[in-house]
Amino acid sequence: MSTHDIEWMQAHGQRLGLVPALGGGVAAWQWGTGPASIDLWRPWDGRSDDRYSLASFAMLPWSNRISGGGLEHGGRFHAMRPNRAGEPYPIHGDGWLQPWTLTRQDEAHALLRLQSRHMAGGPYAYDAEQEFRLVDGGLDQRVRVTNRGDEPLPFGLGLHPWFPRTPRARLHAQVDGVWLAGSDPIPTRHTAQMPDSWDLNDGAPLHGELIDNAYTGWNGLARIEWPERGLALQLRTLPIETPSGPQPPTYCLLYRPPAGPAFCFEPITQPIDAFHLAGRPGLVTLEPGQALALGVEWRVLRTSTG
Repeated sequence: MSTHDIEWMQAHGQRLGLVPALGGGVAAWQWGTGPASIDLWRPWDGRSDDRYSLASFAMLPWSNRISGGGLEHGGRFHAMRPNRAGEPYPIHGDGWLQPWTLTRQDEAHALLRLQSRHMAGGPYAYDAEQEFRLVDGGLDQRVRVTNRGDEPLPFGLGLHPWFPRTPRARLHAQVDGVWLAGSDPIPTRHTAQMPDSWDLNDGAPLHGELIDNAYTGWNGLARIEWPERGLALQLRTLPIETPSGPQPPTYCLLYRPPAGPAFCFEPITQPIDAFHLAGRPGLVTLEPGQALALGVEWRVLRTSTG
């Protein structure tokens, strides 16, 4: 039984519940504030300490999996251990495994902070911030990480929201390819020939065979449709803030399990196991004191019910 408190924000006809002590995660994001409110992200049950049961959490100082027992940078190998039961590889960084501090909150705005220093003997020392702002029509979200170590390292960011899965739900996004993977699922090859029901350009169904894969060529825009609810959720990823200037978003990830009540669509700055892909796509090397930031604007749209 979890004993972590939920810190609620309420403004613009919405409620957002944060759980700072549980990985700086989100417990719920609800459209409406009364008995008829609608969960836009699958809500936390309030009992489990498993971060995968949260509505959403941030992935930093890198996202998704790292194979090979760790990463190499600047001629030095940094060993990294698996950090989740049942996973053979370290996954989603380590910010989601640590308690955060709520440093400022009003009805519409909250800021979470984390100081992480070589958790579990890992190579990363960093400061991080998460900002949440309820606005008219939706939510603005931003995550930022600053290298506080004494050497440059490659960094990445991502968001890991879980969405309710209705029978007719679909996901639309403009992409140009996908990384195929083995059962790990570590990427094995990239292709522009997407398997049936995987093509987000045509609006992929959110029921079907397993997808746990990163897409390329994403323009940062996506729309999730729930026809039965008369709602859609649109997201726009802002230019990624890097030391060399803004960079366009390029990568996203869909996790579509074969069964269950929820799926994930993740804005990310790097594909899975980018540390071991040619050219290390999407990773940004930060010198000590440099920062990387990812922002997303979520907007709720009313649609016809049918």
